[in-house]
Amino acid sequence: MSSHASPTHSRRQIQRRPSGPAFSPRRLQLVRGFFIVVFVALSLRLVALQVFDHSYYAQLSVGQVRQDLTTNALRAGIYDRHGQILAISEPTSLVIADDMQITQPALEAQALSAFVKVPVAKLTALLSKKGAGSGYVILNGQLDLSDGKSIANGNFPGIVVQSASSRSYPNGTLAQSLIGGTNASGVGSTGLEYQYQSSLAGQTGVTREFISSSGVALPSTSSSVIKPAQPGVGLELTIDAPLQFVTERALATQLRATGGVTGVALVMDVKTGQILADASLVNTLSKPGVLGPIPAWGQSVGVPGIEQTINNLAFTQAYEPGSVFKVVTFSAALSAGVITPTTRFTVPNSMLVGGRIFHDAETHPVETLTATQVLAQSSNLGTYKIGMLVGENGLLAQVQRLGFGQLTSVNFPGETAGLLVNAAQWYASDQAALPIGQVDAVPPIQVLDAFNTVANGGTFIEPSLVRGYVEPNGITKPVTPSATRQVMTPAVAATMNKMLQEVVLAGTGTNAIIPGYTVAGKTGTANIPYPGKDLLLSGAYYATFVGYAPANNPVLSMIVDIERPVTTIYGGSAAAPVFQQVMSYALRHYSIPSSGTIVKPLTGASASMSSDVT
Repeated sequence: MSSHASPTHSRRQIQRRPSGPAFSPRRLQLVRGFFIVVFVALSLRLVALQVFDHSYYAQLSVGQVRQDLTTNALRAGIYDRHGQILAISEPTSLVIADDMQITQPALEAQALSAFVKVPVAKLTALLSKKGAGSGYVILNGQLDLSDGKSIANGNFPGIVVQSASSRSYPNGTLAQSLIGGTNASGVGSTGLEYQYQSSLAGQTGVTREFISSSGVALPSTSSSVIKPAQPGVGLELTIDAPLQFVTERALATQLRATGGVTGVALVMDVKTGQILADASLVNTLSKPGVLGPIPAWGQSVGVPGIEQTINNLAFTQAYEPGSVFKVVTFSAALSAGVITPTTRFTVPNSMLVGGRIFHDAETHPVETLTATQVLAQSSNLGTYKIGMLVGENGLLAQVQRLGFGQLTSVNFPGETAGLLVNAAQWYASDQAALPIGQVDAVPPIQVLDAFNTVANGGTFIEPSLVRGYVEPNGITKPVTPSATRQVMTPAVAATMNKMLQEVVLAGTGTNAIIPGYTVAGKTGTANIPYPGKDLLLSGAYYATFVGYAPANNPVLSMIVDIERPVTTIYGGSAAAPVFQQVMSYALRHYSIPSSGTIVKPLTGASASMSSDVT
C-alpha cells in the first residue's frame, strides 16, 4: 500500500477594494491645504474687520441711527415804539411718544397725564398700539419747560422731550393786519412776520441725536449740539400801541355805525414819516357784492362783526380817491404861479369835456368862487378850470412829484403802486377827470404822503414802519432816517396849508374841528367803478378825510377811508368824525400844545357835506 502525502496548498489572500475612489496621500494633503488656506483667509479678513476696518464699520453702524437734525432758533419779538410786546416766541417742550415701545399704555398714561397736560383717556389712546401705531405721536407741542424737564428726568419708556417754541400775541388782535402771522411751521406767512422772516427767524443750528427708524430718540442716548442756533433779530416798530388801540376802536365803531365794508386809518409823524397807527378793518356783517369778500383773521376786534383784514389795505388796496386828490391840482397851480388863494373863477353847474359831462355834486346856478372857496366847497368844475391853467404836463408831473404811482420805501408785502394815466394814455376828458381824482387809483398811504408833504413845509418824506432792530443782547439799533425830497417851496406849502384850513373851518370838513387846535384837511366822496364795466356801482362810494394838526405847527397827519358806507356816504360825515376822535386823543397823548385860539366853524360859511362827491 502506498501512501501518498497530501500536498500542502498555500492560500492566496484576496483583498477586496473599497467601492469608492481611493484617497491617496497626495489628495489628502491637497484637502488639508485647502482648508488651511480658507482658514487663513478668514482669519485675515477677520483681522481686517476687527483691526483695520473697525472704525469704518463702526461709523457705518452708528450712522444708521445717528442723525444730524436742524434746530430752529428762537424767533425774535416784535415791539411797539415804547418796547411794548406785540409778538413774542417762548421756548417750550415738545413731547413725543414712540407708541410701539409702550407695553402698558393705560398705566403710563396715568403716570404721565399730569406732566403732559393731556387727559388720561385721550393719552391712553395716543399711547396705545391700537390707536395710531405710527411710532411717532406728538403728545404736547407747547408744554411748559419745567414740565418738559420733569418728563425728561422721569422714567417714561418710549417718551422723548425735544425743544420747541410757541408764538404769541399778547395784545390779541391789535395791529394784526400789520404784524401778520406765522404758519404751523413757525414761518412768517403774512404782514411784517412774512416781510422780515429771515431777520426774525435767526439762523438754524445742528443737533446730533440717535434716532430710531420711527423717528424717536433712542433710550439712554443724549443729543449734542454741533452748531448752535443763532437767535433772530427783533423789530421795534414805529407803532404806538395805545394810539393803535384808539384808532382801531374808533374806526371799528364808525365802520359798524355806517355799515361800511372796509375801513383804513393811518396816523403819521409829520417830520419823520413814522407811522404811529395803522388800522385796516373789515365789516364781516356787510355784503361785499361784486367786489368780492375781504379776507379776515376771523376774530372780532371788540366791535361785533368787525375784524382785522389779512391784507393791510392801507398799502395793498388802490382806489379812486376823489376830491382828496385835488391836492395835486391846487399845489401844482400854486407852484406854477397861475393862481393865488383869491383868484376868482366863474363856475357853471355842468360842462362837456372830451365827450363827457362833468358837474358839481349839487345843482347850482353860475357862481363866482375864489380858489380857496373852490377847494373848501370841493367844486369839481372850479377845480377843472384850475387844472386847465396847469395843463396836462403840469398835472402829470405833480402827480409824480407827490409820490403817487410809486411804491413806498416800506415795501409792505403785497403793496401796490397804484394805477396812473400817462401822456400816452391821455384822453381829452382826463383834463377834467384827473384834477378831481377820478382817473388814477392809488393806495391810502400815498394820499397821506401827499398831504404830509404840505404839512412838512413842502418836503416829501418816505413813510416808515420799523424804528429799529432789536439784537439778541437787547440793544436796539435805530434804522436810517427816511429819505426826503423837496416837492414844493415852503411858501407854496404855507399857502396850501391856509387853504386847507378853510376846508375845515368853512367847507366840507367841519366835523374834523378839534377844540383848541387848528386843523387842515380835505374831504372826498368818490364813486366806485363797476369792475370790468364802463359804469359806476350804484350807491357805492369811498368816504375819505385826510388832514393834519395843529395846522399852525403840524405834528401829526392822518387819513381815514371808509369803503361803501350806507347810513352816510360822505367823507365829511363818515370819515372826518374818526379823524376828529383819534387826532384829539393823539394830541393829548403826545402833550402837543394847543394852538392858543378858539377854533369853531365860520358862521354861515360851511359848505354842504355832499358837495365833495366826484
